[in-house]
Amino acid sequence: MAAAPKTGVKVVVVGAGFGGLTAAIECHLKGHDVEVYENFPELKTLGDIISFGANGGRIFNRWASGAVARRLRALSIDLRGYGFRIHKYDTGEVVYHQITPPDKPDAPVFNGHRGELHQVVFNYARDELGIPIHLGQLVEEYFEDAERAGIVLQSGEKVFADIVIGADGVRSKARELVLGYVDKPKSSGYAVWRAWFPNTDMIADPRTKEFCEKGDTFNGWIGPDVHFLFSTIKNGSDCCWVLTHRDEHDIDESWSFPGKLEDVYKVLEGWDPVCRAIVEKTPALVDWKLVYRDPLPTWVSHHARILLLGDAAHPFLPTSAQGATQAMEDGVTIAVCLQRGGRENVPAAVRAYQEIRYDRVRAVQKTGETTRDRWHKTDWAKVAEDPASIAFRREDWIHDHDAEGHAGDVFDDVFKRVTTGASDGRAAPLLPVGPAPPAVAV
Repeated sequence: MAAAPKTGVKVVVVGAGFGGLTAAIECHLKGHDVEVYENFPELKTLGDIISFGANGGRIFNRWASGAVARRLRALSIDLRGYGFRIHKYDTGEVVYHQITPPDKPDAPVFNGHRGELHQVVFNYARDELGIPIHLGQLVEEYFEDAERAGIVLQSGEKVFADIVIGADGVRSKARELVLGYVDKPKSSGYAVWRAWFPNTDMIADPRTKEFCEKGDTFNGWIGPDVHFLFSTIKNGSDCCWVLTHRDEHDIDESWSFPGKLEDVYKVLEGWDPVCRAIVEKTPALVDWKLVYRDPLPTWVSHHARILLLGDAAHPFLPTSAQGATQAMEDGVTIAVCLQRGGRENVPAAVRAYQEIRYDRVRAVQKTGETTRDRWHKTDWAKVAEDPASIAFRREDWIHDHDAEGHAGDVFDDVFKRVTTGASDGRAAPLLPVGPAPPAVAV
């Protein structure tokens, strides 16, 4: 996709995760002048498995005439021959074999190593599109007035723009300016142990070698208030697992710790022995506390020159399998709104972004809770009657969504509402914007 004519809109994106990079890429392709500032001093291929639904694959597929999607496919799990096998936690029996639907050519699904997939997107943004990405730049402060916005770096340097996008994660500093107060994360009451490792020990063990010998696999064991998901990827050469369980740990300081295998074993007592056989091969794991935030009243600052995107606005539970994809949809939508609104209408375009995205995101967020609860409170008698009731749901209204097309289709009407308060002659309530920020010398 070639870049559009220049709009004159200067965009600063804080955060180079999937949401921030998507916002930068889409802003660049829509003709905006964009730069990215990221706290991390260097890119590292850390993490474990991450999922992108067809609604995310549709976005990837439009980049570089499909070349980015092809690179991601080479690194992603292929379950067309295996599907998803859901086991009862104690007996190990497969209670439902969920077949993987074929990819749509224009909207593929990707599941792979977070760091490896991120590297592909990062390289496309920086090396192919030439988007300036400034690493090792800690943003100390955000500021705005009616005419512009900006950030203050740790060095004291101020960077100005027409709009600043806060894609800076769950602990976003941009959120403080948008809301006018510090919104601390809360424990969701759950945590996940996560691990990724090579198949060396797995394939040497008769109890587990089947998962590595014949291509990629995906299995889940569902138990009382616990679920254990295990995948092999890259033709069975890499292994990863996540185990979601109850946890009320204090998260004031951190929610990521080194995990302990003995804690995992306690949770798996009485479970299918295959689960322990998998976990025993794990060289190291992370104990990740799942946090949530109360629904934010707004993602947009008082002057609508700063907006929140992705986890900064709406953290997702892993059971939604949509967190990163929804951040990507955010990035596409703001780029379209800025292009359609033009430089003279940046605040209205930012408010239109929130109006377009807000209700959809809230609805998709709820699917993470419903999936978790359906698994953690399984009625096994019902499953015996209807095995498909325990399937991992793939909602068409989520996956068939085209964020770019939708934003283009509804922009004019939404723009009218945010500028006049009416649509087709009808009064319409608008989502609020943040409180007036304190003055900052610029």
